[in-house]
Amino acid sequence: MSLAAITENDYTVPALFRGLTIIEMFNSRDRVLTVQDFADHLGVSTSSIYRIVTTLTEMNYLDKVAKNTYQLGPQVISNGFSYLASRDVVDIAMPHLNALRNTVSMSCHLSIREGQEAVYVYRSFASQRLSVNVPIGTRIPCHCSAMGRVLLTGLNDAELDSLYQHVRLDGYSVSAPRTLPELKQTVQQDSMQGWVEHQSDFATAIACALRDHHNQIVAAINVSGPDALMEDPHQKEVVRNALLATAQRISFELGNLRKMSEKIKPR
Repeated sequence: MSLAAITENDYTVPALFRGLTIIEMFNSRDRVLTVQDFADHLGVSTSSIYRIVTTLTEMNYLDKVAKNTYQLGPQVISNGFSYLASRDVVDIAMPHLNALRNTVSMSCHLSIREGQEAVYVYRSFASQRLSVNVPIGTRIPCHCSAMGRVLLTGLNDAELDSLYQHVRLDGYSVSAPRTLPELKQTVQQDSMQGWVEHQSDFATAIACALRDHHNQIVAAINVSGPDALMEDPHQKEVVRNALLATAQRISFELGNLRKMSEKIKPR
């Protein structure tokens, strides 16, 4: 919207419009801008925005790096991340998982890690006759579930050692890692792939991570359906792509700007 359009409304404040526009001019490509850049973009003289730039600088929304040259100040980052941190991941993920369920016609779940277990904290249950229904509050060992394995990719080798050094892994399903070295290798492969597929009890789940503004894994989401619905390779690819796109949207709302398509480097 142009300044001319803004000023047609008696209730708008042109100076505020200019100040917010200046902040919005910064992006990943334009990290440092000059007063002349601000003026050219707004179609005004540099003198007419001098007080606005000075005010933004004094309030730490802009940081002066050279004469008439600025970058975003710490106040922008602080306020933005404080707000993002105050939002509960369930509240953010809920509408996205409901939309994903409607798209793929399969149940979707959200989990967080508590110790060695993945705890289900939200489910979007598909109404179809063949549906996977895991109740909220269910706890499943991380190393033998899709979301649990995704959550473990947020840990390094030392953290995995600390978490599993006194835990026996050979009493679970045959498909799960049975030793700590095997678990580490599995986690590394999962991390490089960026998603996990796991089959158990005649159902297949595909899971991936949710990341916050520090690029840390804070939760995992999945799409889970009966093998009869997931055995078609094309259908499985469609579901996986929809899941990854949903995770990217949720992570973006959590403050993560990194593209999900980027490979995660192995530890």
